[in-house]
Amino acid sequence: MKQRITIKQRKELEARMAKVFHKNVKGLSAELQRILLDDLVTAFQNRINVLIRAQDKRTY
Repeated sequence: MKQRITIKQRKELEARMAKVFHKNVKGLSAELQRILLDDLVTAFQNRINVLIRAQDKRTY
C-alpha cells in the first residue's frame, strides 16, 4: 500500500521542513534551498512507504 499525499499536504510538509532546517540551509541560494527541501520531502515520503510495506509484510 502506497501512502499518497495531496499537493497541499506536500507544500505544508515542505514549509514545516523549511522552518525546521532554516538555520542549516540559510547559506544556500533560494533555488538550492527549494531543491533540497523538495528532495527531503520526497525522501521522507519514500521512507514512509517502505516502512508501511515492511509493516504490512510482517506476520504476527
